[in-house]
Amino acid sequence: MRFIGAHVSAAGGVENAPINAHKIGANAFALFTKNQRRWQAKPLTSRDISNFKANCQRFGYRPEQILPHDSYLINLGHPEAEALARSRDAFIDEMQRCQQLGLTLLNFHPGSHLKQISEADCLARIAESINLALDASSGVTAVIENTAGQGSNLGHRFEQLATIIDQVDDKSRVGVCLDTCHTFAAGYDLSSIAACEATFAEFDAIVGLHNLKAMHLNGSKSALGSRVDRHHSLHQGELGTELFQFLMNHPATESIPLVLETIDETLWQEEINWLRGLQTA
Repeated sequence: MRFIGAHVSAAGGVENAPINAHKIGANAFALFTKNQRRWQAKPLTSRDISNFKANCQRFGYRPEQILPHDSYLINLGHPEAEALARSRDAFIDEMQRCQQLGLTLLNFHPGSHLKQISEADCLARIAESINLALDASSGVTAVIENTAGQGSNLGHRFEQLATIIDQVDDKSRVGVCLDTCHTFAAGYDLSSIAACEATFAEFDAIVGLHNLKAMHLNGSKSALGSRVDRHHSLHQGELGTELFQFLMNHPATESIPLVLETIDETLWQEEINWLRGLQTA
């Protein structure tokens, strides 16, 4: 079975996210467990946790169908010690919040060297940050999202993702979320079935499809290799639609969250239904 949904609002409390996902006919969803643009957040209360779990059970969402996303402020490869420590503390808090909610995945952007340290040093810091967070939590897998390579962001090359994973001690609790827009903008062609087959073969050879734990399904406003992160609706932009036919029939996309972050949320239910209709088996 394929779990297809969108990144829905948790405004008013995390317990509202499964309600919002159900409203659009999703059988997967992503959410922020706290304000993604602030460092601090109120701790989750026992009521928050019980209401979230109750709504997930009510609408049939199991942990493997849910993909929480961490704060945009976190940089696990930060070149400055004080800022790195702050990011690590925040990431550990995000992992522990997921653990409290009974969730098993946390999606995050790997980090940026800010042109102050080498790529190798930054990737090593990211891996060390993941190790610290795994040690401070249990049952939650750290899911690295590939980036478009904008600015000094790392994680846009499959080799960079592999380097991070290689330095993580517990490889059973680390994986990758491939974002279709980011992948395309980073220079990996996804505009035809043949191009998708080649890109997925390259990912498998370098990172391993067994490490694919989730996907973000987005169109791209930006051109192939532009390294500019600009999402679009599925039927618009530079990507075309053959990619989504490929994904809806690839064995690696079964039983993982496939989450829309497309720009027009009024289209989400239509996009979810269209994606389901692409499945041939």
